[in-house]
Amino acid sequence: MMSRYDAFDLLATMVAVVKPDGAMVFVNARFEDVASLSRKTLMRGNLFDWFADGGQLRETLNAVSRNDIATGRFDGTIRRAPVAAHELLQVHVIVTQIEHGRDFVLVEMLEIEQQTKQDREERALGQVQANKELIRNLAHEIKNPLGGIRGAAQLLELELNSRELSEYTSVIIHEADRLQALVDRLLAPHRKPHVVSDVNIHEVCERVRSLILAEFPRGLAVKRDYDTSIPDFRGDREQLIQAVLNIAHNAAQALTDRISGGDARLILRTRVARQVTIGKQRFRLALELHIEDNGPGVAEDIRDRIFYPLVSGREGGSGLGLTLAQTFVQQHQGMIECDSEPGRTIFRIVIPLP
Repeated sequence: MMSRYDAFDLLATMVAVVKPDGAMVFVNARFEDVASLSRKTLMRGNLFDWFADGGQLRETLNAVSRNDIATGRFDGTIRRAPVAAHELLQVHVIVTQIEHGRDFVLVEMLEIEQQTKQDREERALGQVQANKELIRNLAHEIKNPLGGIRGAAQLLELELNSRELSEYTSVIIHEADRLQALVDRLLAPHRKPHVVSDVNIHEVCERVRSLILAEFPRGLAVKRDYDTSIPDFRGDREQLIQAVLNIAHNAAQALTDRISGGDARLILRTRVARQVTIGKQRFRLALELHIEDNGPGVAEDIRDRIFYPLVSGREGGSGLGLTLAQTFVQQHQGMIECDSEPGRTIFRIVIPLP
């Protein structure tokens, strides 16, 4: 009986087939994703329980099932998955009768923020591309005169007989080398070849975990929450290790106070998402990797700019770690999102799966 509803799994919106009393006969894959629960578990529950206020849904269901109206629409609020139980999701609800002579009603829930989110992602992708071009051009413009400055300082140093004056040329050479290293880091993502092979995301996570624990052996717990059913995919393993490491390392550095107190926590979580839109492309399956920490959160004044080059919330930071992470993930057709508040920050990496 359920096979007639299988096509609903292809939709990017949440769909439930219910009885007038809210009992769920079918839920689609997108509903499973939002709820982070299996279809069988969801179908043992009631749709009213997922709404913050089920009164309007109850009235509309009854009206549609009695054939008083063909379709009912309203804006409502549903509770999110247990993973983020404190969050609410604003949805536009469409209630439609789908089978004459039966009490089954179709309820479709469109995430109101979804379109806004897609628009934001498209703008971010455009901004990243512009940033990459700007960085590349700027780095090349800096690189040439920088070499000249260093060479001139070396020649000048050879002509000087005063040790005190030589200290000044040494400063010039040292600073030129520091800037050269910065330029090389800016150009690195464009130079490094994209080495494609089979990648197991959990091998990537374990490598990052071991590196973080080696640097922060006390006071920091790095927990695993893996979906081991996630398949391998084609990608550049080293780039992905670097991307995840940059994010995890930033998180660990933000946890300094909690590490001192011994209650710092970093979680590496993997999940499969269905019917994911990245930019303007739709993917049937995608990997979701969450890097979550219990630190103070990203400062509000830079929250919208954290992926921009040279923007850092840490004194002494280069502001390149997240920029490089985003570049590497985008080379895998993926994206990175950040959701931050005091006590809980999640970086979410999404990469299409075959």
